[in-house]
Amino acid sequence: MPTPPPLQGILETAVYVDDLAKAHAFYAGVVGLERMLETDRLYAYDTGPGETLLVFARGQTIEDTVTDGGVIPGHHSEGPGHFAFRIAADQLDPWRAHLAACGVTLRSEVTWPAGGTSLYVDDPDGNVVEFAAPPLWANFMG
Repeated sequence: MPTPPPLQGILETAVYVDDLAKAHAFYAGVVGLERMLETDRLYAYDTGPGETLLVFARGQTIEDTVTDGGVIPGHHSEGPGHFAFRIAADQLDPWRAHLAACGVTLRSEVTWPAGGTSLYVDDPDGNVVEFAAPPLWANFMG
């Protein structure tokens, strides 16, 4: 099998929700993300240089979407999804305190063999949101 060309990382990750307004209250209000795009089926949030969180209204993206630039293939997900925000190790306590102050229950906390720590919470639709402090993976840059 030929060697693939190099990747430059992940540009977007997505979760699917039943209520975009509740999701916005969590991702903008609790997490502090800036919304870059708002449509009836999708909110897009800036999560860092060149990185975007897409929050799709469940069931609104199953069919292909025709745009002036081409066709976006339909996609969807059933049940909760998962993704992780990268945080600095010295921000674990501030995130614990902030989540508690916002009434967000810490679902789990994991200390990884490499020494990093992950905080897990649920968004309003049950998607598992992780706040991960290094080191976690061999390629994790803090």
